[in-house]
Amino acid sequence: MIGAGFGRTGTVSVREALSRLGFGPCYHFSELIGNPAHLEHWTAALDGAPAAADRALAEYQSTLDWPGASLWRELADRHPDAKVLLTVRDPRSWYRSFASALLPMWQAATAEDPRLGIPELAPFLPLIARISGRQFGEGDLADAEYMTGVFTRHIEDVRAAIAPERLLVFDVAQGWEPLCEFLGVAVPDGEPFPHLNDSRSFRDAVDAHREP
Repeated sequence: MIGAGFGRTGTVSVREALSRLGFGPCYHFSELIGNPAHLEHWTAALDGAPAAADRALAEYQSTLDWPGASLWRELADRHPDAKVLLTVRDPRSWYRSFASALLPMWQAATAEDPRLGIPELAPFLPLIARISGRQFGEGDLADAEYMTGVFTRHIEDVRAAIAPERLLVFDVAQGWEPLCEFLGVAVPDGEPFPHLNDSRSFRDAVDAHREP
């Protein structure tokens, strides 16, 4: 399954949900942090060789969040039988989450100044810059109106490009039912939908790869 939703749209929660439903492992940006050798594959994919992404995704059943979401169209074309999941949330709520958790790192990437970001993520900044350019163009990442406009247009683009029977537009507040119906599996009996903290999960992923 191909995730087309931006980061900060509940992708950590959905990753856990997919794992519980048997659609894991699921590739997420935190997987990239743990597998820095994948940088070359994603860089090549974003530089015009989308087949390179398949090498990073070879052992995964699904993908969510960036960098996969920045290649949703190419991945959907390469894997025509795969379903597409577009995670969404209120645009202004999305931008507040992006600004509080990711904006400094993405500004560090686009400014090519690692001093502005998290030192452990310095090797990933060139890739983040590529993702930013593809998703947000040359606009100001600190401009909430511009960024929410990009977010909204992205949702419209995915809706227009993917056949309705192949696409689920999903807000984690909807819980298990629409996701399970889309995937053709039963709702887990007596099990609440996972609602995980994206910011905490991201920090944990970074901390796990810090030098002791």
